[in-house]
Amino acid sequence: MNPHPDLARRHFVRLSAAGFATLGLSPFGRLLAQAGLPAGRIEGFGPLAPVADDTTGLPLLMLPKGFSYRSFGWVSTPMSDGRATPSNHDGMGVVHADGSRLILVRNHECPGVGGTFADASMTYDPDVDGGTTTLVFDADKGELLASRASLSGTLRNCSGGITPWNSWLSSEEAVLNPGRAVLDERVVDIKHAHGFVFEVPFNGPSRAEPLVAMGQRVHEAAVVHAASGDVFMTEDADPVAGFYRFVPKVKGELQRGGTLWMLKADGAADLRTGHQTGDHFKVSWVPIAHPEQGMGSEGRTDGNVQQGIAEGGSRFIRLEGCYVEGDRVYFISTSGGDAGCGQVWAYDAKASELLLVFESPAQETLYYPDNLAMSPRGGLVLCQDSYRKEAQSLFGLTPQAGLFEFARNNGRYDNFHGLNGDYTSSEFAGACFSPDGRWLFVNVYNPGFTVAITGPWQQGLL
Repeated sequence: MNPHPDLARRHFVRLSAAGFATLGLSPFGRLLAQAGLPAGRIEGFGPLAPVADDTTGLPLLMLPKGFSYRSFGWVSTPMSDGRATPSNHDGMGVVHADGSRLILVRNHECPGVGGTFADASMTYDPDVDGGTTTLVFDADKGELLASRASLSGTLRNCSGGITPWNSWLSSEEAVLNPGRAVLDERVVDIKHAHGFVFEVPFNGPSRAEPLVAMGQRVHEAAVVHAASGDVFMTEDADPVAGFYRFVPKVKGELQRGGTLWMLKADGAADLRTGHQTGDHFKVSWVPIAHPEQGMGSEGRTDGNVQQGIAEGGSRFIRLEGCYVEGDRVYFISTSGGDAGCGQVWAYDAKASELLLVFESPAQETLYYPDNLAMSPRGGLVLCQDSYRKEAQSLFGLTPQAGLFEFARNNGRYDNFHGLNGDYTSSEFAGACFSPDGRWLFVNVYNPGFTVAITGPWQQGLL
């Protein structure tokens, strides 16, 4: 284990920060530009091979030599509270650590009307089946200790983020207003508006109250800048999305409201295409006067972003994963760039500048990155979610080494708990590290389970 993980993490931040202060490519940008060529993707930790799961014995993942993993929290298996584990495992974070006991909150991006999977006290809309579960993991023993429902009655809980006060922000990736709607090919009466962020404490259930002032839209990630208490949020919308900043009235008390803003890059109204790795821009913020109005004209779910564009805000496309480290906020445009294969951006909250850290030139290099995490050693982990019917992967992105494949979905089942067939095209989601960097947690969206990966991290690539 790296005895100085903070130094490595700061090294990544310093390298990426160089792009904010210089014209042309930063050292980080030059390395990533090289890695961005199809022939330039490096081997990383070494070639991948099928590795048997310590829990089931099945070769669910392909990993480099020396890495192992154990699965838990499988769909439909009973949790500690007696309920069945929901499906569609998506965003996740380590929200609290007490010695070796880690508490994770996991999203379930359920899109339909199967009904709540939790008590009424933690349920928002009783006919809707999304929400979160809370997991307790022993990092010393490498085992799941407990699991329970913590939020339900929400819709398409996709991503979110942890807060400095040990809670999880769970974001709905769907916009609906009360009334009749079609979900899962069924007509249903929606009782409450959807398209909001909800907060889940580490030590109990959510109050299931939407944070309306943070906006109604196709939410994705939400991360808190610790110094200011501001929340930065991505929007998974196509063809136009915004990058948002919520300034709370009271730091750490999001339920008390605040103001919502959208990023404006000076001289760049459209950041979806036409830019190169290393391009950087001064940033200002334009107001979203009516954050609660997520519905746009003709029933479109672009109410927030259209307000921002009218004020001069910049256009992105499909903003998804987001991670904050110090003053730097990294976020992903899944289909951004001239090739439409993905971009990694970084916003410097202190300097008010935006940097294009990496843009994929081709599907063979990197196609559709989604969730994003940073390891304590300073590397970025990118979860792939492409629409191609092929095995999905986890990628590493580091200033020292560039871009490499770290893991690949190898899930094929032959009547395993009723599962049959090839699930290798299912996305990875919710990547996050234990505070000491020993464990990388990540979800396999479908059929739905979580893995904890460990191994020779001391090689320093992630």
